[in-house]
Parts: sequence; structure tokens; C-alpha cells
Amino acid sequence: MTTPTTDTAGDAARPRPTRRPRMTPTARREARWAYVFLLPWIVGFLAFTAGPMVASLWLSFTEYDVINPPRFTGGDNYQRLAADPQVLRSLTNTIYYTLLHVPLTMVLSLGLAVLLRRVGRWQGFFRTVFYLPVMTPAVAVGVLFLLLLNTQNGLVNRALGLVGVDGPSWTTDPDWVLPGIVLMSLWSLGSSVIIYLAALQNVPRDLYEAAELDGAGGWARFRHVTLPMISGALFFTLIVNTIAGLQMFTEVYTMYFGNRQNAGSFNSDAASFYVIRLFQEAFQFLHMGFASAMAWALFLVIALITLVQVRLSRRFVYYEGDS
Repeated sequence: MTTPTTDTAGDAARPRPTRRPRMTPTARREARWAYVFLLPWIVGFLAFTAGPMVASLWLSFTEYDVINPPRFTGGDNYQRLAADPQVLRSLTNTIYYTLLHVPLTMVLSLGLAVLLRRVGRWQGFFRTVFYLPVMTPAVAVGVLFLLLLNTQNGLVNRALGLVGVDGPSWTTDPDWVLPGIVLMSLWSLGSSVIIYLAALQNVPRDLYEAAELDGAGGWARFRHVTLPMISGALFFTLIVNTIAGLQMFTEVYTMYFGNRQNAGSFNSDAASFYVIRLFQEAFQFLHMGFASAMAWALFLVIALITLVQVRLSRRFVYYEGDS
């Protein structure tokens, strides 16, 4: 008769599962109160965000006009979305605007932040001056720039006339509508300026001193020290500005679609953005199913672009904790 043998050495080498420590009564009480305080947010998220998202996903596969019950149509809305010339034109305008808006905002904001870092004790005043336009309501910004870009009496064309330049028709010429909107978008670059200024102030001074001792000039220090050290802030503003550009709506709608008296004075396709077209399909034409499909298509495009940016950031973004 054989007796079973135990491999004590193997048992000793095998890692034992760690038992989760039991929560103390105080910790359980604090956890319950944490859930109590989180409950309003959870209910609000389910009722006003997650719920409408699921409902819009269902509606995107239906024909729904608010008056009649939804009628399931499968993928017809998405097929129409890929073939609708007005939607494609609005998407083209949105991408064109984003490709101009994002680099210009980042470059100008970084330049202003570098200059702002050198003004000394006046820095607080100029920080406030640059950030105040961000607090301006979007509708007010649209009305303001509708006046500033006026062909005859606008301040922009008057300023160009002082240097002998005949200003274009910013608000009526289809070739200049989008550049005028990009010019308007630079009004709110103050938030990026503040972010870059904070990042610049956190760059260690000893890195500049070491680079200067190695013979690096101003441009070399900026390229090899400043840009890598603030790459995290640059990456953050890249994502935020890209998402904001793809969702551009309020200012443009106020300028070109809010005043019905001037609605026929220019080709509205020149200022048609994707979200504006989505709004029109939903609330003017009552094509709620098609508008839901447009919303989900935009969501997927933004998610894909953000994913690509995050993947590419691993090569170019440096964080101080990285080895």
C-alpha cells in the first residue's frame, strides 16, 4: 500500500492567493456615504446621458418624425448618410475648418504664452485680458464678428484699408466664409494660452542652463527642451481643440442661420457645418432618425480620431514620470 507524497517544496514555491482584507465598520460606513453622494450623479448620468444615447442609437435605425411612431428601417439612414451631398458638403466644411483652426490656435497660443512668460509682474493682468474673451457667450461672439466682418462697415476691412488692402466679403463670398469663421475662432484661444503658460512655468530651469552650457542657442533650447517638456499640454489642447472644431455650431449658426432676413443673401452651403446640418435635420425637417444616425456617425469619427491621436502620442509626448 502506497501513501501519497506531498511536494512541500512545490507548495512553498507556489504563490498563495492573497485574501482581501475585510473592511472595517468605519470603512463600510464611509463607502455607503460615498455611494449616497454619488447617487445624484449616477441617476443624472443614466437619465440624461446614457439613456438618451441608447434611445438615439435605436432611433438611428428608424424613420421618426416626432409626430408618428418610429418605424424600423434598418441601415437606410446610414446608407443615406454616406450618399447625401449636403451632409458630405457640411462634413467637408467641418474638416477644413478643423484643419485650419487647430494648428493656428496652438501656434498662436504657444507664441503668446512664451511672450507672456517674459512680461514679469504684468503677467497676471495679461492672463486676465487673454482669458476674458473665453467667458463671452458664444451667441454674443457670433453677433460681434458678424459686425466686425461686415464688408462695408466692418472693423476688419477698415483696418485692412488703412494699409491699402481691399478687404474681401467675409460673410457673403463663399470663398471667404470659412476663413472668416476661422478668424473668429481665434477669439477664444485664451484658454490654450493659460494652459501653455502653466506648462512653461513648470519646465525646470536647470535644463535650460545645462543646454546653454552645451552651446545650445535659443531655437535649440526651445526645440529640445521646451517642446518635449510641454508636450503633454500640447497633446491635451490638440485633442480638446479637435473635438471642439468638429462640433462647431453656436457661433456659426448665430452668424449665418439665426437671422432669417439675411438667410438668402449668400449660399448657405458655404457656412454649413456638420452639427448645423444635424440640427436642421432634427428640428427643422423633423428627420429624427436620420439626425440620430448623423450624431452617432460624428461620435464614431471623434472617437476614432482621438484613438489615433492617443496612439501617436506615445511617440511624441513626454511625461516627467516616464523612464
